[in-house]
Amino acid sequence: MTSSEYYQILGLSSAASIDEIKRAYRQKARMYHPDINNSPEAKDLFILATEAYEFLIANHGLLAKDDEAFRQAMDDWRKYRQDRSRMRANAYARASYIRFKKTKFYRTTRILDGTSIIFGLIISIVVIIYTIFGYIYRLKHPLPDDQNPTVLSFIMLLMMGMLFLVVSLIYLKAYTDTSRKRRQKCK
Repeated sequence: MTSSEYYQILGLSSAASIDEIKRAYRQKARMYHPDINNSPEAKDLFILATEAYEFLIANHGLLAKDDEAFRQAMDDWRKYRQDRSRMRANAYARASYIRFKKTKFYRTTRILDGTSIIFGLIISIVVIIYTIFGYIYRLKHPLPDDQNPTVLSFIMLLMMGMLFLVVSLIYLKAYTDTSRKRRQKCK
């Protein structure tokens, strides 16, 4: 198979980002998992989608190139990983969908997870604190040949930190709601 065929399996253009590849795989995995889809070709489509995902993630940086490194990646993929990927996808297809969703492989397709959201919250709080304390420090200890810090720069940095904090809180709420729904479904 060629890289363009792998992109077509996931319904993507060849310029897709890693996040788009992950999102498309999650949709295809849910659509074609034999536990959910009873059609006879669902298992094969699920295996192809998993193979395409693994190939595109493993070789994302090389796909933009059209040189020897890309050809070598394709050869290596065919020789080693394609069979391994198909065996793993076959095992995932035999498992129930709920069990498949709990695998490490499926969890790696999440775009946002709790750790990255908490990290964003911490960064935004640090930006706000450093902005406030930095402004106060510069007011009390101005540089010898420099003026007092401008209020405009203080307000801009403070607004940037607040915006980042609000966005992080929105993502945290969406993540907790999704996690809560997922836990309720498992019960």
